[in-house]
Amino acid sequence: MKTKAIKIYTLTIFLFAMGSCKKGFLDTEPITTVTDENFYKTPKDAFAALVGCYDGLQVVWSEGVALPVAAEVMSDNTFGGTGNSDGLGYQMIDEFDKSRSPSDQNLYERNWILYYKALYRCNVLLSKMDQIAWGSDPQLRKTYESETRFLRAYLLFDMVRLWGNIPLLTVPTAENVPQASPDEVYQVIASDLKFAAENMQSIPYAAQAVKDHGRVTKYAAEALLGRVFLFYTGYYNKPDLVGQVNKSQALSYLEDVITAGGYGLVEDFAHLWPAASVADFAGEGNKETIFSIRYTYTSDYNGNTDGNHWMIMTGIREQAIYPYGNGWGAETVNPKLWNSYAAADTRKVASIISIVDEKLNFTNQAGQREYTGYYAKKYSPMIGEDGKPLPESFGNNLFQIGQFQDYVSIRYADVLLMAAELGSPNAQTYFNTVRQRALQGGFTPLVISPENIVRERRLEFAFEGIRYYDLLRLGISRAAQEIAETTTVLNGGKSAQKSINAGNIILTQGLQQIPYTQITLSNGTLKQNNGW
Repeated sequence: MKTKAIKIYTLTIFLFAMGSCKKGFLDTEPITTVTDENFYKTPKDAFAALVGCYDGLQVVWSEGVALPVAAEVMSDNTFGGTGNSDGLGYQMIDEFDKSRSPSDQNLYERNWILYYKALYRCNVLLSKMDQIAWGSDPQLRKTYESETRFLRAYLLFDMVRLWGNIPLLTVPTAENVPQASPDEVYQVIASDLKFAAENMQSIPYAAQAVKDHGRVTKYAAEALLGRVFLFYTGYYNKPDLVGQVNKSQALSYLEDVITAGGYGLVEDFAHLWPAASVADFAGEGNKETIFSIRYTYTSDYNGNTDGNHWMIMTGIREQAIYPYGNGWGAETVNPKLWNSYAAADTRKVASIISIVDEKLNFTNQAGQREYTGYYAKKYSPMIGEDGKPLPESFGNNLFQIGQFQDYVSIRYADVLLMAAELGSPNAQTYFNTVRQRALQGGFTPLVISPENIVRERRLEFAFEGIRYYDLLRLGISRAAQEIAETTTVLNGGKSAQKSINAGNIILTQGLQQIPYTQITLSNGTLKQNNGW
């Protein structure tokens, strides 16, 4: 896992941000001597505010329903799971059916609030750029502004994919703003990412300081532009990204990551994931990581919100079996995914926990809903050989919120497959490179095609929050057909029918429920999405 030295550095940065800027940014009345008038004057002030923006992104999934979990539950990779006696909120998400849990009208409310708080921080810093005395280094402002605009684009991209119709805030305001059209949101996302891609220095991976791993780079902006282009043009059936980026330009951004970024594939796929490799973990900030959301192990219930709070949802239901830690079982894996992997594909056992194949003595079927015999491995909580949760090894007994594995948002493998999909002259080579790493001695050539790329992306990025949005960009009808099914699962150890109706997915257009409390607070300015 992560070294303690890096963790302490990260913690120091985040505490600095919390103390220097959090209250001044979010409270309507200043409660310290720090105000807009006497802050935002020096590059040091700007850096403190920038770290506050990173902190804002870090906490958006600390409560409510985390997007990496929701995206897997909405896809055909996993079911909603959770405890057999729990409420049915995750089944409502999984089946796009509000009748499954009518009282759950605000599942995403905390996420909605935290996204807008993070967005507010970014907008405040961007609005203060002109009043900061940047000194003799003209690149410093460009770098800080690029990082902030990337973070704003990242937040907006999450929000528009989740809810589709959101109030668009590009300046700090508390006004009741009506929902913008998706095109208006994507205009800002595209503009922000282009600015970041064009104004950050070209520092290859090997030249990056270890202390800067987790910060936005030029290549992260270029890679995210590729992802945004593919989703927007696919989901909305458009030829380009709101007139700002065409297919050729999107590919050019990705090719720059490949040729100039200095990234590469970690040689063994299992080494990307702590629970799949244990002692052989490649480490966070490895050469395949282009952008990640960083976490540390010091979360508590007294204001230190810096851990990975959502990992607990993915773990085996209320039972720890070395090396896998105790969790809430909210991502029971669809057996169809397990069966999609070839026997020689190393990603199969690196991505999925198979209770039977690993001969795990799981005895809590009575406590698990939608049990399939499979759990997600990539972000599984872990225990040591002493049986203690890993956070406890660092002195944190709150394993529910003290998990500290980073969320790897963009990997180099994704860049290779996106570039292949966009028609790179090297498409077949890129495609082969990803497959060769996975199949090793069992590799046999496969001719590249749109269908083969879709399939390969599913196998490569299972449980990384990518599959669902790959399906949506194939068209809502196709996505609904792929996700819909009727099957049998075990609820509390007893057979039960599980149904996901394609009609519900089409009715909602694959979007999620806007929190009803927010609609009420807006006095009707906000309108609920269809089907919810």
